[in-house]
Amino acid sequence: MREQQLVPETEFSSYYGRPVLKAPVWKQPDVPLYLFLGGVAGASSVLAEGAALTGRPALQRVARIAAAGGSGLGTVALIHDLGRPERFLNMLRLFKPTSPLSVGSWILAPFSGLAAAALVSDVSGRLPVLGRLAGLGAAALGPPLATYTAALLSNTAVPAWHEAHREMPFVFAGSVAAAAGGIAMLAVPRDQAAPARRLAVVGAGLELLATERMRRRLGMLAEPYQQGRPGRLMEAARALTATGAVASLFGGRSRIASVVAGASLGAGSILTRFGVFQAGMASAKDPKYTVVPQRERLDQRMRASSP
Repeated sequence: MREQQLVPETEFSSYYGRPVLKAPVWKQPDVPLYLFLGGVAGASSVLAEGAALTGRPALQRVARIAAAGGSGLGTVALIHDLGRPERFLNMLRLFKPTSPLSVGSWILAPFSGLAAAALVSDVSGRLPVLGRLAGLGAAALGPPLATYTAALLSNTAVPAWHEAHREMPFVFAGSVAAAAGGIAMLAVPRDQAAPARRLAVVGAGLELLATERMRRRLGMLAEPYQQGRPGRLMEAARALTATGAVASLFGGRSRIASVVAGASLGAGSILTRFGVFQAGMASAKDPKYTVVPQRERLDQRMRASSP
């Protein structure tokens, strides 16, 4: 006979209905756009150097434009979120290795200058050696720029971000690689876009696999990524990314397929950033996503320490 439950289900609340955590004060659309633009700039800088090494000038120029433009627009979005330009400059006064925001600022600042110098040299044809060195420097900073934002989010106390620290860098890296390849496919002739297509397919596959693993491992904390507006954004991003990956396979034969792939991958990457951002905010507002995991970890430690 099943025992009757005498204790009612716990209702998670807080004093005066306020959240347990104070959500970050980051604004939309500034921060999600910064996450996307900075990441695409980093991935595009690597693609530009690959194009330079293999003799694909059209791909090289488009990728350099994406790298310089993405970092420039991303910096504008970041400064707009901060409110005043001097706040960004203040972050460069001190280098703190323990702060992802400080490290990211020191990556973004030199990357933007190097990417712009490489683009100017490529367009004008002047100082090609210095332009190539600038491109190499930007490519070296590209992967950290593309992924440090994952560490930035995971380093907070926001439950849906913090607990996803293992998969988030792979989600972001795959997403921006797919977007960078997609943007290049939109503007580059098919005969020079083969590296972009390969980058797009690999990046899309990495993003989809990492996102699925994140959902499976997080358990209850995966709910913010699957419910409400964040859930719809993440679902749309997954569908667009998968569509773009399939279309990329046919991009070498059809210009229409290249356009569909590029537009789908770019849109999917943007929606991923907005979905992740909004899921984190939703988890910070609901006390259960903070309290339940803490109680589960406490119970596990108690069971492990008991004889």
